[in-house]
Amino acid sequence: MNKQRVIPLIVATALFMENMDSTVIATSLPAIARDIGTSPLTLKLAITSYLLSLAVFIPASGWTADRFGARRVFSSAVFVFMIGSIGCALANSVENFVFARILQGMGGAMMTPVGRLVLLRSVDKSALVGAMAWVTIPALIGPVIGPPVGGFITTYFSWHWIFLINIPIGIVGIIMALRFIDPIKSENPEPFDLTGMVLAGIGLAGLAFGLSVAGLNLLPWSVVGSLVAIGAISMTLYVRHSWRTNSPVLDFSLLRLPTLRASIVGGFMFRLGIGALPFLLPLLMQLGFGLSPFQSGLVTFGSSAGAMGMKALAARLIRAFGFRHLMTVNAVVSSVFLAACALFTPATPLLLILIILVVGGFFRSLQFTAINTVAYAEVETAQMSRATTLTSVNQQLAISAGVAVGAFSVETTMWMHGASQLTASSFAPAFIVVAITSALSSILFWQMPDDAGSEISGRKVAAIASRKGAEKGAEKAARKSASETTQDVRDQRLG
Repeated sequence: MNKQRVIPLIVATALFMENMDSTVIATSLPAIARDIGTSPLTLKLAITSYLLSLAVFIPASGWTADRFGARRVFSSAVFVFMIGSIGCALANSVENFVFARILQGMGGAMMTPVGRLVLLRSVDKSALVGAMAWVTIPALIGPVIGPPVGGFITTYFSWHWIFLINIPIGIVGIIMALRFIDPIKSENPEPFDLTGMVLAGIGLAGLAFGLSVAGLNLLPWSVVGSLVAIGAISMTLYVRHSWRTNSPVLDFSLLRLPTLRASIVGGFMFRLGIGALPFLLPLLMQLGFGLSPFQSGLVTFGSSAGAMGMKALAARLIRAFGFRHLMTVNAVVSSVFLAACALFTPATPLLLILIILVVGGFFRSLQFTAINTVAYAEVETAQMSRATTLTSVNQQLAISAGVAVGAFSVETTMWMHGASQLTASSFAPAFIVVAITSALSSILFWQMPDDAGSEISGRKVAAIASRKGAEKGAEKAARKSASETTQDVRDQRLG
C-alpha cells in the first residue's frame, strides 16, 4: 500500500476520534449525570477537565516525540485515549468520570501534534497539501456532527457507546501506525524544559479554560477573569524564560519565519472567527428556530459536507494561485459566508441555509488546509517537532477564544436590547463580529512572500517572479528555478 496515502488516513482517523469525542459528550451529559447520580452542571467538570488536560500536556508533545520516536508516541497516545474512553464508559462516580476524561486529554494532547509530525516526516512536500486536506476534515466534521451523534446514540442506544465506539477505531489505528509509520526519532534529543513546561502548562490551562467557559454561565465572570489573568501572567513569565533557554517547550523564535508567522498569527484570527461557528450555529437552530438537537445537527452538517468536497480540489487550487494570493482572498470569501449566517431567520428556507453552509464549508476547509500546510514551508527538519507543538497550542487557544468571543457577543446583544431570553435576532451581531475578525486575517496572509510555499505547492518561483517583473537578483534566481522540473520539486522530502 502507498504510505503517502495510508499515513494521512491513519492520522486523520485518530484526529477524528479525538474531535468527535470532545464534542459528542455535550448532548449526553444529562443521561450520564442521571446514571452516576449527579447533576449535569456538576458533570460539566468532565468537559473542562478534558480541556485542561489538553492544554497542560500539548507543550510536552514535541520533546516526547523527539525523545521516544513519533511512531511510538503516536501509537501510545491512541492507546491512552482508548483506556480513557473505557474508563468513561465504566465510570460510576463523578471522580472516576473526571479522571477518565483527564486520561483522554493526555492522549489527545499527544495525538494531534505528534500525528502532524508523523505526517510531515512521512509525506513528500509535493503531496503535503493533499495530505493536510485529509487531516483538516476531522477538525471540521467532529464539532459539527458530534452533538447530534451523541444525542442519537444516547436516545436510541446507551451513552456508554459514545466512548466504546472509540475502541475498534483505536485498535485499527494502532495496528496501521505500527505497520506503516517509520520509527523515526531524534538522534540527539534536547534536555527537557521542566520550568518552561510548568509555566506554559499553567498559562495555557488558565487561558484555554477561562476562555472556554466565558459566557457559558458555568462560573462567575470574576473567576473567569482571574483564570485568564493567571494564564496571561504565567505565559508572560514563560516567554521571558524561553529567551534564556536553548530548548524551550514552545519555541517562539520560529515566528521569525514569515510563513509560520502568518500561519500562527493570521491562522489564530481566522480560527477565532470560524471556531465560534460550531458554538453559535446549533444554538441559533435550536433556541432561535426551535429545531431539535438532531434536526439542528442535520442542518449544520452541511458545512462538513462542503469540507469533504474540498479534498479533491485543494492541491490544484493552491498550485494554480499560490498560497499568498489564495489565502488572502479566501479568508475574505470564507468570512462572507460566515457573515451570511447573520441573515438567517425562522422564515429562511432550510434549503438556502444548507446551500450557504455547504459552500461556506468548502472555502473554510480550503483555508484551513492552506494554513496548516504553509506553516511548515520554511521549517527545517530538526525544528519540525517544535513547530507542530506551537501550531497545536495556537489552534487550541483560537478555538477557545472563538467560543468566548461568540458567547460574549450574544450576551452583549441581549444586554443592549434588554432581552432576558435568547431569540434568533440575538445571534446576528455575533456572526458579524466573528466574520470581521476572520476577514482581518487576510492582512497577515498578504504580508507573506509572493513565492511562499512554492516548494510545497509545486508552483515555480520563476512563474511568480516573471509575472511581477522582479529585479535582477530575483530574475537570476527565477532563471535557476526555471531549470528545475516539477519532478525535482516532488523528489524533495521533509525527512
